Amino acid sequence: MQSLYEDPELVKFTSGKSDVTLSLLSHFLEACSQQAAVSVSPAKTMISVGTGKGKVWITQLGKNFVHIVFPFKEQYPDNLCFQKIAQVPGQNQYNHHFRMYSKEDLNEEVLSYLRKALVG
Repeated sequence: MQSLYEDPELVKFTSGKSDVTLSLLSHFLEACSQQAAVSVSPAKTMISVGTGKGKVWITQLGKNFVHIVFPFKEQYPDNLCFQKIAQVPGQNQYNHHFRMYSKEDLNEEVLSYLRKALVG
């Protein structure tokens, strides 16, 4: 996976962001790459991090956080990490919203959902 600062499309997302946010983003992407070989694909409003089997979306880079959406075909309501679970209208998809404020937020529970989202 190339550095955040080498991809011109990623630079658009990271430009002007705080060191805290950039550190969190880097830590999250490193955790993704430890689960599987991932591709990082910036789009207009989000960054997709995926494998051939699954993906997660980075939807917001805030002042001091990174917001990530985990799409699943079922709800996982018994957790301590997702702040919101919402069904996509008309689809069998449930978006699980996670907000990372510190590197420690990426704990074993979150990593287990990350593995599930990326590799099944």
